[in-house]
Amino acid sequence: MNLIWNRAEAGSPLLILAHGAGAAMDSDFMNQVADLMMAGGVSVVRFEFPYMQERRETGKKRPPDRQPKLLQCWQEVIQQVMNEYSGPLFIGGKSMGGRMASLLVSECPDLPLSGVVCLGYPFYAPGKQDKPRTEHLADFPLSMLVVQGSRDAMGDYETVQGYDLSSNIQLHWLEDGNHDLKPRVKSGYSHEQHLVEAADRVAAFIKSRL
Repeated sequence: MNLIWNRAEAGSPLLILAHGAGAAMDSDFMNQVADLMMAGGVSVVRFEFPYMQERRETGKKRPPDRQPKLLQCWQEVIQQVMNEYSGPLFIGGKSMGGRMASLLVSECPDLPLSGVVCLGYPFYAPGKQDKPRTEHLADFPLSMLVVQGSRDAMGDYETVQGYDLSSNIQLHWLEDGNHDLKPRVKSGYSHEQHLVEAADRVAAFIKSRL
């Protein structure tokens, strides 16, 4: 499987970062976040789920694979990475990639992982706040950080406050951020500022788990 590595200094912790449903592992968002995390002392490795790899090869858009295939891919990537890395290992991702990482931990709690990170968790499909994707998060067994935009259409601040989430889950809110953590101009914040804050918060979370 093709991987993209952003290697920080020797001995740094490693985060396997999965892409979201609609953009590849080398999208602007993923590139920026990986660069910022590397600068903050966290190595990052990225991969693509089978449907995205096929999309890259054929140029034709197709929907994400079904959950079992996505989780199998996650397991294969973890094993591949562990063959060449033996330090503290974290997994996570953008939106769907982070959600699949959390589902994998819930199904396979014995994996040798130190924590989970999600950038823009898809707590519900747009407009379907009454059908939250949070059942496995109520008793989540591992430390998890969610960096979320306060006006995310898949998990806004007001709605998420009402969910029953494990005490192992930390939420870090970015003011006026959308699902890509991007704020509106009138907020007084920039997208770059929010990405820097997100990367800083992730790095702090990871280092606190070492």
